[in-house]
Amino acid sequence: MSDEAKKNNYSADSIQALEGMEHVRMRPSMYIGDVGVRGLHHLVYEVVDNSIDEAMGGHCDTISVIINEDNSITVRDNGRGIPVDIHKKEGVSALEVVMTKIGAGGKFDKDSYKVSGGLHGVGVSCVNALSNNLKATVFRNGTIYEQEYERGKASYPVKSIGETEERGTEVTFYPDDTIFTQTTEYNYETLANRMRELAYLNKGVAITLTDKRQKDKESESGFVGERFFSEEGLKEFIKFLDGNREQLIKSVISMEGEKNGIPVEVAMVYNTSYTENLHSYVNNINTHEGGTHLSGFRRGLTSTLKKYADSSGMLDKLKFEVQGDDFREGLTAIVSVKVAEPQFEGQTKTKLGNREVSSAVSQAVSEMLTNYLEENPEDAKVIVQKVILAAQARHAATKAREMVQRKTVMSIGGLPGKLSDCSDQNPENCEVFLVEGDSAGGTAKQGRDRNFQAILPLRGKILNVEKAMQHKVFENEEIKNIYTALGVTIGTEEDSKALNLEKLRYHKVVIMCDADVDGSHIETLILTFFFRYMRELIEKGHVYIATPPLYLVKKGSKKKYAWNDEERDAIAESFNGSVGIQRYKGLGEMNAEQLWDTTMNPEFRTLRQITIDNATETDRVFSMLMGDEVPPRREFIEKNAVYANIDT
Repeated sequence: MSDEAKKNNYSADSIQALEGMEHVRMRPSMYIGDVGVRGLHHLVYEVVDNSIDEAMGGHCDTISVIINEDNSITVRDNGRGIPVDIHKKEGVSALEVVMTKIGAGGKFDKDSYKVSGGLHGVGVSCVNALSNNLKATVFRNGTIYEQEYERGKASYPVKSIGETEERGTEVTFYPDDTIFTQTTEYNYETLANRMRELAYLNKGVAITLTDKRQKDKESESGFVGERFFSEEGLKEFIKFLDGNREQLIKSVISMEGEKNGIPVEVAMVYNTSYTENLHSYVNNINTHEGGTHLSGFRRGLTSTLKKYADSSGMLDKLKFEVQGDDFREGLTAIVSVKVAEPQFEGQTKTKLGNREVSSAVSQAVSEMLTNYLEENPEDAKVIVQKVILAAQARHAATKAREMVQRKTVMSIGGLPGKLSDCSDQNPENCEVFLVEGDSAGGTAKQGRDRNFQAILPLRGKILNVEKAMQHKVFENEEIKNIYTALGVTIGTEEDSKALNLEKLRYHKVVIMCDADVDGSHIETLILTFFFRYMRELIEKGHVYIATPPLYLVKKGSKKKYAWNDEERDAIAESFNGSVGIQRYKGLGEMNAEQLWDTTMNPEFRTLRQITIDNATETDRVFSMLMGDEVPPRREFIEKNAVYANIDT
């Protein structure tokens, strides 16, 4: 049989069952990461990934995702339809094998799929195991087939329920509330961000998202929804991500092709900011820990730009060597590769380890850049000038960073004077509160438990690092105090923002600000600093936001705190009759006992852990909120004002 015939002969024999799935319900976090909000949304991504695999094989161009009124999810595509004939080895329909055997799927058969996405072949069977109920409908060979499952087990054999001219697969599932105990409610924006990302990464594929829980009279369906479609792929993705930054060059530099048998797609642009934003993907998976494809991109970029800069003579007057960091300041880039058998490393298995990918990407980037620089001499000159300014700023930043470093590695006497430290010396037990202002800091010092809680008051609003050169960041007094108090060492020649968390003095870093607009702004400034300069701190789960109450409701000797208007009204109603309501405008209005009871006591407080679910979207939001462009920021605030607090 020819290769083309094998590719199109997608039948029961293409499905390989690797292992049983009894373990999934017992240890769900091993398969989907966690059973919280992130794991819940991951179920949708796994089903959509099956449809994307069909699209990558050229068999599908339309995918629809629906959040139903009862919070179940429906995913439909116009692919070939999962095979339904009898699987020789298993003795049941191939559809049932795919749905009930962990690791079963066409993606393990190289003749069916050259490359595939998804989280290491966990697949739709895992979604089935973690759902109360799942229904699969297949439109194939002129017939509609159906099978339902309860918690991963088939309720009846695959049956024919009618005729059709359509083709494809439809899956509807209800997440199991005994496993997802935190919530089974889907967030529209979270799903929209991922669907948008997939549309950019797979140009020519239309993905629609509909939320039947929300009515919208103006939309065609009558519900809230969006259609994601990209003709230019990464080129459009870059424009979307960098829409809030001022461009340095007029066009996006991009390429798409195959190197050494590996499909590579790259898009990049320079802006006037001082941050570097590299986003990398392997088979549609966001590899936020990087890997060989990213190191190949960096090598190709640095060597090609350096060669051009040297030959232009523009570096002749520079008194020190230009380094890799300098070529990437103000750069936003996306690297997407498709790898037949990806090897993942790293803590969260999102770091690509395939060595052959590095040279493929390096070659592709080198060719792309060489052509662009030759054809666009004006842009080339502007980029090299930006590199020279970056090198000069880095030189200044090195000195500023050394000052921070010296201060950080000193003994206890080198800690910031305003820091009230705790007595416990074990970082795992300790937490530090970054508190807005000296007044609130004083109250927090009185109210805290000195054994494990430290307090660092911050004066006013810290520097907006989104708009500051690196040496200005390291020279800033409040930021120096944060580095010194946390005890982390910073910076290497390769990465000036690299953190050494081995000496982190507190495993909980809690941002505690007033529950008002100013407080929210300070929170966002601090989070921007952490995201740009201490991202590892967030990724490892060390950063939290405290949630002080907004109201104290009193009647006689009875009193209760409220964190929003609804709680306030409910408490007032439960107290019957007239009540006294105190609105806290700031932390300083609470006494030490109240602050401890509501915001600092681990038994009763609520801490919001900061996580990065989607690094590309987080990057876009921070650049929009903290950058120079006013209209998109105003639009974002107006859209999100209803929710009061913006949580990353």
